[in-house]
Amino acid sequence: MLQDRHGRIDYCEEGAGPTIVFVPGSWATGSVWRGVIEVLGGRFRTVTTSLPGYGSTRDRRTAADTSIDRQAEIVEAVIRRAGGPVHLVGHSFGALACLDVALCGLHPLMSLTLIEPVAFGLLHQQGEPTLHERFIAMREEYFRAFENGDREAARQVVDYLGGAGSFDALPFRMRQYVVDATATHVLDMRSEYDPKLSAFANILLPSLVICGERSPQSLRRSAEILSGALANASLCALPGAGHLMPATHAAEVAKRIGDHVSKTEALAWSSLSIASPFGLGCREPAS
Repeated sequence: MLQDRHGRIDYCEEGAGPTIVFVPGSWATGSVWRGVIEVLGGRFRTVTTSLPGYGSTRDRRTAADTSIDRQAEIVEAVIRRAGGPVHLVGHSFGALACLDVALCGLHPLMSLTLIEPVAFGLLHQQGEPTLHERFIAMREEYFRAFENGDREAARQVVDYLGGAGSFDALPFRMRQYVVDATATHVLDMRSEYDPKLSAFANILLPSLVICGERSPQSLRRSAEILSGALANASLCALPGAGHLMPATHAAEVAKRIGDHVSKTEALAWSSLSIASPFGLGCREPAS
């Protein structure tokens, strides 16, 4: 557990070797990476956390401040504690927080792995109006349902990401957790993180973008656009996988992450590249 001026931050580490920091998405905690870490078999030092409002990480946002910077501050605090440079891995909304950290360049990173980043704004920027409008329509319906007191408002999001019937198919305890954490997730959705596509060319880190072959077209297309915009990225479509792949396809996800990290370590980037290959400095370091 970490502590900063805003309160507690989840922090757990195990193993030895090159350090990988795992950042989960919305409605998740560091435990979502358990299967992936087990498959990695102790070859790496693994660090997990949770984003604001999930697990034991105190939410630092308000209705007036839902900036992605609040998530990035958590990730940066974890990186400082872990000691850099680290390999940064994020899933879904956590992948957006990792992108923000990489863009700002305040902390040393070795590589970046982004698993189904929910970067739907890229669809609009890259001329995919139909896909973008479908996402916006779902999001607005979700907000309306939540504001009208619908306890199962999250059905809109879960079914959008996983397909019709996904919400009802969740185990009872998981479905209840999703319902109970909906207010936190609404703040996530209101962050509207959407940097200009051209900005991602400033991220020179070896980057891997992973999408699932069974994921919605909007997620797969967003992954394609992002991987093409990053300066040094490759795209991997995981056969048979959907959005929840860290849990459902842990072995396959672990293999891609392990291979990417090992390859980066073998390349042994110069100390200058590792320390600050982009360094846009878009905000002051958090205390």
